[in-house]
Amino acid sequence: MNDLLVYILVVAAGTAAGFINTLAGSGSLLTLPLLIFLGLPANVANGTNRIGILLQSVVAVGSFKQQKVFEWREGLWLTIPATVGALFGAAMAVNINEVLMNRIIGALLVLMFFIILFKPETWVKEQAGRVHAKPSLIRILVFTAIGFYGGFIQAGVGFFLLAGLVLGAGFNLLKANAIKVLIVLVFTVAALAVFIINGQVNYTLGFILGAGNMLGAWIATRVAVKQGAVFVRWVLLVTVFAFAVKLLLF
Repeated sequence: MNDLLVYILVVAAGTAAGFINTLAGSGSLLTLPLLIFLGLPANVANGTNRIGILLQSVVAVGSFKQQKVFEWREGLWLTIPATVGALFGAAMAVNINEVLMNRIIGALLVLMFFIILFKPETWVKEQAGRVHAKPSLIRILVFTAIGFYGGFIQAGVGFFLLAGLVLGAGFNLLKANAIKVLIVLVFTVAALAVFIINGQVNYTLGFILGAGNMLGAWIATRVAVKQGAVFVRWVLLVTVFAFAVKLLLF
């Protein structure tokens, strides 16, 4: 396969992943297999993918903030436990049992699909009295665990962050998406540093992938704000279902 075709494939996958990651999650289930197919060892693919995630998050956070979807104070307190968890997760990523992890994530996504399907009002409306509440121990533990998973493998972490932000912190889905990408931005910096220190990043493919991720993220933020939380919920439903099937059956 010539270099030009490789770069086109990587940019295309990055664009799709950036769009999916910003509106829902699991875009890395597109990019990780492609990077491995192109010859990168699994751990290097995992590290390289973080460049795309980082760049897409910068664009998404900036775009959501420009469109006044969220305020910094609404999400920054959640980034601390998530980042701590991500550091430990990234450090353990070399020992991943990929098959078992896929089955666990798939089962959780099936459960989440039905929660989103049968409790639509919870995902669309902000829950008065719960947003901006003082961080509780359970919230800190939950976001530390989500950060650990995000540092470990990344794929699917967006779904779990959205669940924590909507069901645990009370944000509506549109604002939760914006705060989700802020959290991912911060903990990805920490996780990427671990992979760089261990020499598990291919910078050429990483930045080419990142160009696509940034484009996809920019498009997604515009679509999300224009269409609103109800549209984002339907995108989330379809994406959760599709990736749950992929993880459980393939």
